[in-house]
Amino acid sequence: RQDVMCHPGPQAPAYRMTADDVVFSLRRAADPERSAYAGDYQGMTVERVDDFTVDVMLETPISSILFFPKVADYAGGFIVCRRAVEAAGDEGFADHPVGTGPFRFDSRQPGERVRLKANADYFRGRPLLEGVEVVYVPDFEERDAALRKGELDVIFGSEETGWFEATKGEKSIQVDVFGVGQVITVHFNTGKPPLDDKRVRWALAYALDREAFRSLFAEGVVENVYSPVPADFLPGGLTEDEVARLGLDYAHDKAKARTLLAEAGYVNGFDLKLVTSQRHHYRANYESLREQLAPFNIEIQLEVVEHRVMHERIRQDENAIVIYVAWRPNADVFLTRFFHSDSTVVTGASPDTNFSHYDQIDPLIEAARSTREPAQQVRIWKQAQIKLLDDAVAYPLHYVNLVYARRRNVDYGHALKAAMALYPQFNETTRLEN
Repeated sequence: RQDVMCHPGPQAPAYRMTADDVVFSLRRAADPERSAYAGDYQGMTVERVDDFTVDVMLETPISSILFFPKVADYAGGFIVCRRAVEAAGDEGFADHPVGTGPFRFDSRQPGERVRLKANADYFRGRPLLEGVEVVYVPDFEERDAALRKGELDVIFGSEETGWFEATKGEKSIQVDVFGVGQVITVHFNTGKPPLDDKRVRWALAYALDREAFRSLFAEGVVENVYSPVPADFLPGGLTEDEVARLGLDYAHDKAKARTLLAEAGYVNGFDLKLVTSQRHHYRANYESLREQLAPFNIEIQLEVVEHRVMHERIRQDENAIVIYVAWRPNADVFLTRFFHSDSTVVTGASPDTNFSHYDQIDPLIEAARSTREPAQQVRIWKQAQIKLLDDAVAYPLHYVNLVYARRRNVDYGHALKAAMALYPQFNETTRLEN
């Protein structure tokens, strides 16, 4: 576009965004000193052609499935205003970000709130709202009470059935459920006894019941998944029918679970200590895991900690079973970050979120990545997941949609279908009705 304006900042005036900003932004995303996602941009060269054209060149050609997320990335590839970044420096820019959207940064109180104000020069027109205030309220009951009193207009809601049903009956409040659904998967650590025995992992998979997990959430909030890559959202996922035909859906079977545990020498079960986040979609699933495995003499001691602390500790390889909630932009990222040996927590070449310590599908992940034909790529991704499901290194549970509640006078100005940012978008058409 030729009509996009960068906001004015404390050290740089407003100016028209050009290819220079795009080149600067993508090179910045590729800089390991500045970006945690620099690896996603290795082998990519970005050059300016003219004011409004950019060339993106790749050392190794890749498919369209893998290319598009690199230039519309949910993490590393945001386009920023070059002059503002260079004038303020990275730290100064973090304190006073400058963008091109319908609202400009106004002020913030760390840990409390951020204030935005309308951007009169927005290319789609001046916003209907004068501004937006985003308030940090970690306690859900406090958020809920503020919404009901009219002190907040929109809140991050709850997946719990009781709140969901009670709030749906409120005349002044609208509950919205939308995607993209984050995928919840149970990861079994193949490097820790007794889960290093495949028979034990098979037994756990047969002992668990997806519908029991699903019942923890309000109707419509979660939907079952049957492979680590969600078939409903991304190419390369396996459907329920596909895994059932292969016998890899692990339909709930208590007798089979007991037989496998006995064969593995654990007729009397075993004990595990696990750490979980206090957040509902973590804690509720871990508690259900504990309850479902108790009849098999598998005793789980749960320690509930702050969400941040849980993430630190599971990355230190504390849990033999990790329940993880995540969204990733394509099958390659899902499989690489969770199941490639380089991504193994603590010991991997690039430690990330391979909690299973799994190393049996590296060649398939790499082969799919280098394939330019999308159909062939999808076939390889499915083959990789068939292998890891057969080895029972992961038990896919469900995807959980986003739940937000708003006062009924809030009109977003657009339908809520899916949001990569994981919250409703406030844009130039959002308004408060009388």
